[in-house]
Amino acid sequence: MEDQGLSLDLLGQDLEISSNVKATDLKAGKAKVAVYTLGCKLNYADGLSIRKTFEDRGYEPVDFEQGADVYIINTCSVTEKADRKCARIVRQALKHSPQAKVVVVGCYAQLQPEQIARIPGVHLVAGTDAKWKLPELLQAQSLQTSGVKLVHAPIHEAKQFVPAQSWGDRTRAFLKVQDGCDFPCTYCTIPMARGMARSDTLDSVVVRAQYLANDGVEEIVLTGVNLGDFGRGKGDDRRQGHSLAALVRRLHNEVQVERLRLSSVEPNLFEDDLIAALQDSPRFVPHFHIPLQSGSDAVLRRMRRRYTTEDYRRLLLRLADTFEGVCLGADVMVGFAGESESEFLKCYEFLESLPLAYLHVFTYSERPGTLAADWKPVVPVHERLERNHALTEWGLERHKSFVTGFSGRVANVLFEQETYTEPELSGLGSVQTRGLRMRGYTPNYIRVECAYDPQWVGASVPVHLGSLLCRESEVMLQGTILN
Repeated sequence: MEDQGLSLDLLGQDLEISSNVKATDLKAGKAKVAVYTLGCKLNYADGLSIRKTFEDRGYEPVDFEQGADVYIINTCSVTEKADRKCARIVRQALKHSPQAKVVVVGCYAQLQPEQIARIPGVHLVAGTDAKWKLPELLQAQSLQTSGVKLVHAPIHEAKQFVPAQSWGDRTRAFLKVQDGCDFPCTYCTIPMARGMARSDTLDSVVVRAQYLANDGVEEIVLTGVNLGDFGRGKGDDRRQGHSLAALVRRLHNEVQVERLRLSSVEPNLFEDDLIAALQDSPRFVPHFHIPLQSGSDAVLRRMRRRYTTEDYRRLLLRLADTFEGVCLGADVMVGFAGESESEFLKCYEFLESLPLAYLHVFTYSERPGTLAADWKPVVPVHERLERNHALTEWGLERHKSFVTGFSGRVANVLFEQETYTEPELSGLGSVQTRGLRMRGYTPNYIRVECAYDPQWVGASVPVHLGSLLCRESEVMLQGTILN
C-alpha cells in the first residue's frame, strides 16, 4: 500500500498529537463538521459524541447536505450491505464539499482499514480506540504532504470503556452504558470490531443520566453492544451487585425523567432479578427487544447462541404475563449457513407461537474472519431473499395486529421534534398536502401521528388512539390530543 501514499500508525505508539487543537488549525475561520452514522443506536450515540469532541474545539456542526470541512463517516459491519454503503457516502460527501477532509471510523474501519483506505477521497481511517481522538489525529494528518493515514491498534488493546450519548435532542437520548462482547457467535464480527465486553460504572451512568434529565430530555434509552452483560464482562471489575438490574434500580431511584427504556437484551441475560427490578420501576416502559436469530434449535446451535427455542418462548410468555400491554420485538436472521427449508419452516412456525409485536429480519451475509464464513452448504442468495420477504411480510402483519389492539384507548405519547406533511391524493391523482403533522411514541412503542401542535413538540401528552395508519412499511395509529 505504500505506493498509494498510505501511512500506518499504531495508536499510542508512533503518533504524537496535541491536546489543544482548534477548528482554525484546519481552515481559516470556523470549520464545519458533519457526521453520518450507519447501523445501530449505539453507533448513533458514538457518532454524536464524536461530533461533540469537534464542537468542544470550536467546530460548527452542520447537516450532511450543507457542506462541511470535515466529514465523519461512522460505519457498521454487521452486513455486507453496510460495508458497500460506506464508499457511496464518501462520494456523496465530496459532492457536497469537494475539498473536505473525509474520516472513516466505526466497526468497518477496525475490521478492514486498508480496504477503506482505497476509497478515493478518504483522508483518515481510525480504529476503535482512535475514533475518540479525531480532532488531534486530523491535525497530525494535515502535516503529511499526501496520502491516507491509518490509525489502528489490535482490538485486544481496546480495554477502556468510553462514555457516549446522543446530544441535542431533548425528546429522546441514547445513553451508552456498555461496549464490546464476550460471546463469539459464529456469524458475528462485533467482538472483532469492538473488543471485549466492558461497562461504565454505576455512579457514572447515574450522573450522566441526571445530566440528560436536567437538560430537559424526556426519555433515556440505555444502549450497549450486549446490554444484558452490563458490569459482568471480561473488561469489568465484576463487583458484587454490579449488574443491569442494579442499574435499573439506581436510575429509577435517582434520575427524575419521564421514561427510561432498555434497548436490546439477550434472552439468556434477561434474568429474574432484572424482571423484578423492571416490575418495581414504572419509569421503565413495557417495551423489550430480545434477539432470537432463529426458531430452529439446530440453527441456534450452529450459531453458538446460548439458549434454546423453549428458553426463548418461556421468557416471552413470562414477560407478556408480567407487563400489561408489553411490546415484544425480536431479530431473526434468514439464510444462515446450511439453513434448510425445513429449518426455516420451523422458524416460521415458532414465530407464530410467540407473543411478538414486531420483527426485524436480516439476511445472512458471510463476514470475513467469522467461523461460519466458509461453511457449507451455502443457501442461494435468491432463497435468502425469499425467506427475508416471507418473514418481513409476517412481521408487518403481526405489527398491524398488535397496534390495532390499542385503537380506542388513551395513552401518553411523547412527541418528537420533527414535523411531517400529510399527503393526500387530489381528484386528478396528483399529490397535495394537508398541513403539518407530528409523530411520537407511546410507552410501549406504538407510533402515533397527530395534527401538529407546537406546544406539545418534545413533550408527553394524553392522546386518544384512533384508526390504523400505514405508509409503506410504517405502521401507526392516528391520534387526537386530549389536552
